[in-house]
Amino acid sequence: MKELLRTNDPTVIAFATALLNGEGIDWFELDVNMSILDGSLGILPRRIMVRDADLFMARAVMRDNDIDTGS
Repeated sequence: MKELLRTNDPTVIAFATALLNGEGIDWFELDVNMSILDGSLGILPRRIMVRDADLFMARAVMRDNDIDTGS
């Protein structure tokens, strides 16, 4: 799996995962429990991971919807 997105903004996570679901792209969210341990302050970012084969399409979907993936 490859990292698609890293953010501590829960609205970006929700929007990005909804877009990925709409395109049929499987994703997995990492660091959810770590962000809970920081007291829900949003200090630690969460990551959205996608399969290697889906990375190009997932980045295109994010770019088309003005979500910065850092790549």
